[in-house]
Formats: sequence, C-alpha cells, structure tokens
Amino acid sequence: MFQMGGGVAPEDQLDKTETRRVMARVIRMAAPFRRTAYAALGCVVVTTSATLAAPVLVRHGIDAGIRARNLFELNLSVGFYLAITALAYVFGRMQYVFLNRTGEAFLRELRLKVFAAMQRQSMAYYDRNKAGVLVARMTADIETMGELIQWGLLQFLASGFLVVLAFAVLFTLSWQLTMVVLIVFPVIVIASVKFQRDSNTAYLTVRERVGQNLGTLQEGIAAVRVIQAYAQEDHQIKRFERSNRALFDSHVRSIRISTWYFGLVEFSGVIATSLVVGIGGWLVHEGVVSLGTVVAFILLLSSLFDPVQQLSQLYNGVQSAAAALHKLFGILDATPEVDEASDAVALPLRGNLFVDDVTFTYQRGSTPALDHVSLEVRDGERIALVGPTGAGKSTLAKLMARLYDPVSGVVSYGGVDLRRGTHKSLRQRIVVVPQEGFLFNGTIRDNVRLARIEANDVEVEAALERLGVLARFERLADGLDTEVRERGTRLSAGERQLVALGRAALVDPAVLVLDEATSNLDPGTEAEVEAALERLMQGRTTIVVAHRLTTVQRADRIVVVNNARITEVGTHSELMTLGGHYSALARAWEKSHAG
Repeated sequence: MFQMGGGVAPEDQLDKTETRRVMARVIRMAAPFRRTAYAALGCVVVTTSATLAAPVLVRHGIDAGIRARNLFELNLSVGFYLAITALAYVFGRMQYVFLNRTGEAFLRELRLKVFAAMQRQSMAYYDRNKAGVLVARMTADIETMGELIQWGLLQFLASGFLVVLAFAVLFTLSWQLTMVVLIVFPVIVIASVKFQRDSNTAYLTVRERVGQNLGTLQEGIAAVRVIQAYAQEDHQIKRFERSNRALFDSHVRSIRISTWYFGLVEFSGVIATSLVVGIGGWLVHEGVVSLGTVVAFILLLSSLFDPVQQLSQLYNGVQSAAAALHKLFGILDATPEVDEASDAVALPLRGNLFVDDVTFTYQRGSTPALDHVSLEVRDGERIALVGPTGAGKSTLAKLMARLYDPVSGVVSYGGVDLRRGTHKSLRQRIVVVPQEGFLFNGTIRDNVRLARIEANDVEVEAALERLGVLARFERLADGLDTEVRERGTRLSAGERQLVALGRAALVDPAVLVLDEATSNLDPGTEAEVEAALERLMQGRTTIVVAHRLTTVQRADRIVVVNNARITEVGTHSELMTLGGHYSALARAWEKSHAG
C-alpha cells in the first residue's frame, strides 16, 4: 500500500557524490555490526532464492510429474516445494531479526555520538542553531532512518535482488517468453519513475499543508480570548476552513497519484499474463516450451512487477534517510569554537583576570558586541558590570569565563591565556552562575552534585551548609532527597537559585561570574539568596552583571559598558561624582525604587 512517508525537499536532496560519501561513511560506522549485517544479507539471498525456486519446482512437477504421469517426480516436486516454502519462512523471519538488530545497534551508536557532539559544542554553536532544530535532528531524522532500517531497507535490498534474479530465471527458462515480458516491463519502469517524482512532490505538499493547518488550529485555540473579545469567531472558522480544504485537496491529489500508478501496474500485470498465456500457449503447441514453463512464467511475473513497485515507493524513503544522515553527520563534523588546545596546561590556582584589547562579534552580528576592551580584575576583587541593555556587559562576562573566545585580543588568568588552559582546570577556577538556575529531573542532592559528580553526600551537605541554606532544604519532607521534578517546577525560583549557588560552592572556584543571578527572584527568598550569595563571594574574585543598585554598591569597582566599550571604571561615589553614564543609571534605579 502506498504511504506518503518519504518525501525529500529540493534543498535536502543529495547528488550522487554526496550520496556515495554518506553511504560510505555509514558502512564505516556500521563496521562493528558487520557480522549481523552479513547474516541479514545472507538471509535475504536465501529467502529470495527460495521464492524464485518455488515456480521452478512447479514447472518440474507439471512437466516431469503430471504430464509424464510420473507419481514419484510429482511427489518429489511437492516435497521440495514444501521444504523450500518452510525455508523461505524461517530465513524470512531471521532476516528481520538480523537486520533490525543491526539497524537498532547502528541508531543507538549514532544517537550517542550525535548527543556527545552536541554536548561538546560551544555557546556560539547554539546561537546559530535553534534548540528545536537540534531536537528534530535527534528525533524526527533518526525516526526517519529507524522506519527505513526496520522495514524499508530490507524491502529495498530484497526487491532489487529479486528483480535481477527473476530476470535471470526467466531468461533461463525461456528467452522467447522473456522477450514477451520485456514488451510490458519498460512501461512499469517509466511509470515508477514518474510515480516516484510525483509522490515526492505530493508528500511535500501534504506535509506543508499539515503544518499550515496545525498552525491555524493552534492560533485559534491559543488566541481564543482575543478572538471572542472582538467577535471574530466566524472569521477564524473561515480561515480554518480554507486551510482544512487545502489539506483535503493535497490528500486527494496524493490518492489520485497512487490510484493511477497502482491501477497501471495491475493492468500491466494482466496484459503481461495474457501475453504469456497466449504466446506461451502457441509456443507449447509448437513444442518450443513446455506447459510447466508457461505456468512458471505466470507465477514469476509477480516476482518481477511487485519489486519494481516496492522500489518506486521506497526510493523516496532511502533519499530521505540519506538526507537525514547528511544533517546528522554535519553535527558530528562541527568543530567546537571553544576547544581545548593540544598543548593545554592547567590554569594557576589564583591570579588576576586580565582582558587585553579584546574585540568580539557574534557570528550573526554585523557590528562588534565588544570593541577593543581592556580590563584587569585583581585577585579577590569584586567587579560590577553595568550598562544599558545590549551594551555588551553580559558578553564581557561570558568572555571572562571563556564561554566564547574573542575575535582578537587575549583573556588571561594568572598570566595564562584562557585558550591555553585545560577545560577541567578552567571550570574548576571559573564558575558561572546563570540568571536562572536550571534543574534536572531528580533530587536536590543530585542537582547540587551535578557540578562535581564524584562528590559524596557529606561534601554536598557541607557546600550547602557554607551557604547557610542546608537547614532550609532539610525542612522539606524528604530533605535533600526531595524530587524537584522537570526543570525544578516543585521549587520556587529562589530555591532553584539556591541550588545553583550550591553547585558553585561545591566546586569552590577562585572566580565567580554572576550573570544577573539575583534579578529574577521572588520577594520571599530574595533576602536568603542575597545572604547565600554574599557567603559564596567571600574570598573569591567576583564579576557581577547586575541591574540592582544594592548589588552594585557592594562592589569594589564598577565597570560601565556602553556601546561595546568600557566608558567608566571606579567606585560608586567616584562615578556619581563624575556625573556620567553610571550616575544617570543610578538615578534611574533610585527613581524606579522610589516609585
């Protein structure tokens, strides 16, 4: 039965060179599973051979048994026919087992490699690639390949082998009747090529219309308050009716394509059978071929036409899988922008953090996010980065934590360029506490331990105790073993931030980078988070990206970033006296707070 399941958009289609390159790489990746792959291929050969041997045995039974009135030969043919049928059944089941085992093992390995490659990528990679697209690579693209591997690939191999072997058997039995079959066969081939192209276009249209229809439906549900507020229900119903009609028309077109193709295949099969019976009967009468040969030809015709029909349906699936593999290999081949140098060294335990004439531009940006910026942060100093939105302060903090590498200039710690430091020592010396602490599904204890997997329970509890928050979590019914649920929904925003601070305390870094870490808290826990943060900052170099005046005033120095440059550096009183950007921001904060 025809299934619109393997369309390939023009931009995703691979040329012959790319397809060969992808398939060669698949073969290399599948090398560890070659034994089961060879076993599956062997089962395909045996099953196909047994399928084609059955009509030949029927021929022998008719000619040497029935026509010759030889009961022994007839029984022998029947016995071998039953044995061949049983053999085809057994090896047919085995080929599914072997091929699915090989395919699933390959997909398991591919998922692992792709996920590992994603985890190694830097922040710039995720700036360029949307999370939804990457999730689609791991789900939809691999699912496309899974469907092909489970059923399609087996049919594709078996059908191709069956067509070639069927022609060889037909030609061996009678070259005259083979010529008769060849009168009809080109029509099937041409129709199959046209069907493959038309069905691909039809599938892509259906897929596009499904997306449009779902989009209209989603808008109609999500915006129902707005729709009813302006009495636009009838207009939205007409909108949905138009998109639904377009989807209906695209489905009807796909049905028409499959109807004419399968009708033509069936009609061609009837024509071919009629020609074989008519011309074969005449050849039997002339003594050129036997009656058994004509019967065998009729039985073998299904082994010729059915595989061509299957190949035309599966071709798009194979193309779609190749395109999916090409995208997945693109992820595997992506080189992390923030990578570890081959001669990397451990960063010193303590030291000054120095930004020297750094320029940085995001890949999709046309203007620099930072332009020739220099700053030295002394060991143990607290620095507050302030400035208007988009000025570059968060970018500067990220560069000092080496979440990105500068386009030019150097960011060093203790006299060592961060690009020359090992990743392990970098993350031990410099820790970033993001604006919102992301929690994984699991317990509070597991989420704190995420920062240092090898830490034991005592170390986790000690880290929280140093922040003064252990007692708070222990008051929960299950204490630190409380399940936080997905994304930490069981905890408040402040509690999630406390867990994030606990992670940093467990690492015990020399440098803290706080990216607006207290700017998104509920009032009930803000004071507690502020106290925990103060304890965490004790004795450490701290860079704070802040929008709160109270946080800024506690800094040793304030660095004002504006228009991708550092415009002012000094204490709160110094910058207020200066009367520049900072004083304007501070007055705006005070006015907002007063209001």
